[in-house]
Amino acid sequence: MQNVQDYISKNKERFLDELIQLLRIPSVSADSAFSQDVIDTSEAVRTALENAGCDTVEICETDGYPIVYGEKIIDPALPTVLVYGHYDVQPADPINLWNSPPFEPAIKKTDKHPEGAIFARGACDDKGQMYMHVKALEFMVKTNQLPCNVKFMIEGEEEVGSNNLAVFVANNHKKLANDIILISDTGMIANDVPSITTGLRGLSYVEVEVTGPNRDLHSGLYGGAVANPINALTKMIASLHDENNHITIPGFYDKVEDLSQEERAEMAKAPFSLDAYQKALNITSVDGEKGYSTNERNSIRPTLDVNGIWGGYTGEGAKTVIASKAYAKISMRLVPNQDWQDITQLFKTHFESIAPKGVTVKVTPHHGGQGYVTPIDTIGYKAASKAYETTFGKKPIPQRSGGSIPIVALFEKELNSKTILMGFGLDSDAIHSPNEHFGVWNYLKGIETIPYFYHHFTKMSNRT
Repeated sequence: MQNVQDYISKNKERFLDELIQLLRIPSVSADSAFSQDVIDTSEAVRTALENAGCDTVEICETDGYPIVYGEKIIDPALPTVLVYGHYDVQPADPINLWNSPPFEPAIKKTDKHPEGAIFARGACDDKGQMYMHVKALEFMVKTNQLPCNVKFMIEGEEEVGSNNLAVFVANNHKKLANDIILISDTGMIANDVPSITTGLRGLSYVEVEVTGPNRDLHSGLYGGAVANPINALTKMIASLHDENNHITIPGFYDKVEDLSQEERAEMAKAPFSLDAYQKALNITSVDGEKGYSTNERNSIRPTLDVNGIWGGYTGEGAKTVIASKAYAKISMRLVPNQDWQDITQLFKTHFESIAPKGVTVKVTPHHGGQGYVTPIDTIGYKAASKAYETTFGKKPIPQRSGGSIPIVALFEKELNSKTILMGFGLDSDAIHSPNEHFGVWNYLKGIETIPYFYHHFTKMSNRT
């Protein structure tokens, strides 16, 4: 790739300004109050793809938020890369924990980002990483160095389960036909330790409701005589793990893959400092399933976590009541071979069975997806590895991620395509949290690296 660094240097401020403008739009798909903002963002993505050089760009309506599709076909005989990303973002709450407003992007220097990082909701997940691909296309088109065909599919519902994307993919096999799928919605180990994500955990997300009396009760008149739904819920949740932090749902581990000692030893070669990990999170010790390291617990083992719990009076001051209802949202991260729908049913059956007398339980499944593992002996992986080696000066480490991108398994099933996960964020970038950010260096490094993937993949495909 000729002059990619020069092109980035000359256009750096524009690249940053364009991303900042995109980040200003609060495209929160989970909150209907931001519906128009989500739609406005889809229009902004369409304009960006048109300006970058796509010959065809369209807004594809769904039963939810639209999907932006674009393509640049230079020769049907050449390989086709399908880029997937999402333009919706997580809610910014709790707002008071942000050091600067979540939708007023600010560039600030940090210890890990001495050249500055863009602080805003969506900066890393996924607007910043998605936009790297748009700018990489711009470079290749403007300098006449695009070696193959490229298609874009950018959705607006990833943060709420991608339900309508599944329908779109199933109905558009021909439109989406490709040789490889490229996604940047993951991270890497460190700026000086590049890595490629080769595995993702699946997900099962549920909401539970525990109901006791038919109304809130005076805790003095009824306390001790009537089952308290909040007490019941907390006890039920506590019972979902044993003393070794092993999940107690019957059948939960039946299909869990046990990695060999050799594979675990390879994973252990990735640089990791437990002291630095604890310091970064301001914790005094780590926690998790007995018999596994921290990096194993958050990547190759399944988990169950409470994401939110509420009930009764939570306002200022005191109100002495026994609440009629209590609620919790629970997510289970799953490993390959665990079917998310099977796990959801196992959870529902078990949670209903452990309800104490005096309360009733309702389990509402929200969304989920399968885990995914991509082999490292494919052309796609090798091309990505060479791309990182070219721009970072060292080979990337294959690494399994603890996160979930449920549509990756769907893509393989529907489109018969492998996915390559080229992430440029860091674990410290606070995605889904207050003060989310994305390093300026990382953003520009992604724009520099992605074109090399196209070059190496086309060359290795022997279709030039």
